[in-house]
Amino acid sequence: MKLLLTSAGISNKSIEKALLDFMEKPFSELNLAFIPTASNVEKGNKDWLIKDLQICTELGFKQIDIVDISALPKEHWEPRLNEADVLMFEGGDTYYLMHWVDKSGLKDLLPEMLKTKVYIGISAGSMICCPKIHAGEKLYSSEKERYKGDEKALGLVDFYIEPHLNSPWFPEVKDEFLKEIAEKVKEPMYAIDDNTAIKVTDEKVEVITEGKYIRYN
Repeated sequence: MKLLLTSAGISNKSIEKALLDFMEKPFSELNLAFIPTASNVEKGNKDWLIKDLQICTELGFKQIDIVDISALPKEHWEPRLNEADVLMFEGGDTYYLMHWVDKSGLKDLLPEMLKTKVYIGISAGSMICCPKIHAGEKLYSSEKERYKGDEKALGLVDFYIEPHLNSPWFPEVKDEFLKEIAEKVKEPMYAIDDNTAIKVTDEKVEVITEGKYIRYN
């Protein structure tokens, strides 16, 4: 299993290299499936989504397919994901994304898919890989209130990720507040900024960063 769990996508050369090391091929030979589902319920400016797609375009993937698992029946999205070498799950509403990964049937297919594909998570796309959606739901209480989801997640990793450390857009995601959350969970928790990724190769966990991260527990 190969996971690249990020706060803001392929935001620097170190994260780009980590992906290439996974693939052992140039981007020009790789197909990417971009799954924007988590962004569907986010209102306002979507410049962050456009930026993530633009970065993928600039990297020169052979093909970039946009596959919304909430908008298409399984018989449409499954073969398109099977064609991809890389599955990129965009950020947005974590509960909404997890709901559709489960409801669509993708949750049951992912373990087999990830034997041959790389999973890239961006923010919410990273958080659904954890034991539960949030180590501390207070950080995103408005998200849960807006979409009545529970805390179940994929459990692909045995630690938690809190993205957007020290971001002006998420003023509570700071060390002093995260310490309180970390005290309530037994698992490790990584707070990562927008220039950091957690690279998971089977049982091996590695931090890739040109920014800042904090590991708790």
